Amino acid sequence: MSPEPSGQAPAGPLTAGRPRPPRLRAGSRVAVVAPSGRNDPGLVAGGCRLLAAWGLEVEVAPHALASHPDLHYLAGGDAGRAADLQRAWLDPGVEAVLCTRGGYGTQRIVDRLDWAAMAAVPPKIFTGFSDITALHEAFALRLGVPTLHAPNVGGDSFTAFTEAQDGLRRALFEPDRPDARVLAWDGADRLVPGRAAGLTAGGNLSLLAAGLGTPDSRQPRPSGGGFAGCILLLEDVNEEGYRLDRMLTQLLRAGALDDVRGIALGSWTGCGPPEAVRRVMQDRLGGLDVPVAWGLPFGHTAPQPTIPLGVPAELDAGQGTLALLDHAVA
Repeated sequence: MSPEPSGQAPAGPLTAGRPRPPRLRAGSRVAVVAPSGRNDPGLVAGGCRLLAAWGLEVEVAPHALASHPDLHYLAGGDAGRAADLQRAWLDPGVEAVLCTRGGYGTQRIVDRLDWAAMAAVPPKIFTGFSDITALHEAFALRLGVPTLHAPNVGGDSFTAFTEAQDGLRRALFEPDRPDARVLAWDGADRLVPGRAAGLTAGGNLSLLAAGLGTPDSRQPRPSGGGFAGCILLLEDVNEEGYRLDRMLTQLLRAGALDDVRGIALGSWTGCGPPEAVRRVMQDRLGGLDVPVAWGLPFGHTAPQPTIPLGVPAELDAGQGTLALLDHAVA
């Protein structure tokens, strides 16, 4: 039976100290789900083999390899994709829910999930990136659960790169390792110099802009809202400069960037010449009077790092570092 829409659960805490799921160990059960686009069966199989080699018990959701009968870009119907995600989250034996790929489709299922039921169970690990940004935001706002912006296990950003595999494995099994605490990048540049501390948030710019006005957007409030108090991570792919400008302008006009602490800009693959993209970012974000760093190697790039969302961190825009002060996994 597919889940039906239910009322929005009370918003989870958006501060440090939120509940964290336990780390994985050999023998942990994990569920592989496809909330978004249609998958390549070979890549999903390859990703599952890697997870199994880590000693995990891997279960592929029933609709993970499905295809929508009319809309070829979706991994099956909305009801099936939502049911897979909800069933995995509510299963007491599943310790992590890992997404196969992005593409498009998460926004279509968010309102089909029973958030009250999902809030009533202990938190577990949730991973993915790109279109999965919509679910990262929903998990933060509706459940107050930190998540992992990480390679999708059914994509070649995971299966083809050992560094990406190692980064996800450390985050799942050994989150307190010192080499998992600081993300540094070569060739970093600052659009606006300075240092800032706040909770990590964000992901794909297109999804954040498209989510404005929905129950899962961080709408500004008189007492503070939007991404206030956050280190905001932004990336995108295959969007021309004027489209990036439009999406950033939408966030600015909506007040979503009021009181943001700092911004870390990731990769902009297929978005045109890097210097042209940089000019757009400088124009739209330079007036916020917060540190803005350019060149963080996350997003639609390889090897893809794993970055906790919803944890305290410190951004040094001049030195090119994002220091994580806590973990998404206990």
